[in-house]
Amino acid sequence: MLSRSGTETCGSGKIRTVDPQTDDVLATVGPRLRALRRERGITLADLAATTGVSESTLSRLESGQRRATLELLLPLSRTYDVPLDDLVGAPRTGDPRIHLKPVHRYGMTFVPLSRRPGGVQAFKMVIPATREPVEPTPQTHEGFEWLYVLNGRLRLVLGERDLTLPPGEAAEFDTSLPHWLGSADGRAVELLILFGLHGVRAHVRGTGQ
Repeated sequence: MLSRSGTETCGSGKIRTVDPQTDDVLATVGPRLRALRRERGITLADLAATTGVSESTLSRLESGQRRATLELLLPLSRTYDVPLDDLVGAPRTGDPRIHLKPVHRYGMTFVPLSRRPGGVQAFKMVIPATREPVEPTPQTHEGFEWLYVLNGRLRLVLGERDLTLPPGEAAEFDTSLPHWLGSADGRAVELLILFGLHGVRAHVRGTGQ
């Protein structure tokens, strides 16, 4: 049980100090879980059946009568398909740029922009400038890709097609088709990429839809 003084009584009767910041974060978990469940249109009974956590425990967790634990939050995180940090609303610490964790592959830089497990993933991709023309080496893999050119001129080799996309141009394609991305003029290129597994595509609506 948590007291107002920031101490918690354990089952053994011992008293341990609870970090106030941690306690503030955990205190908001219940309302956040209730709002998320209602937003998804899920009943407590349905959630209990999916997670294996009893309906009464879930009810007490949402009302704040039950303290959030990793054992309770993990199945909820999987069911709602959101990271644990987002589920509890944990504050970021330090320089927020360190959470981006750029990945360098094939001579290019990928900066992840989404943290949602599964589904469509978003990246910023940077193709560096080159002094010599690069020979395309098309690759294939499962999935579907949507891209938008921010800066520079992108060369997109897609099957038998060889395209040049200036800033503001977009393209989408099945990645099982041989494809390659590079610079059209040797200068750096920046673009946004949405990548999803096979059958998962970006949904674009036009004006008036």
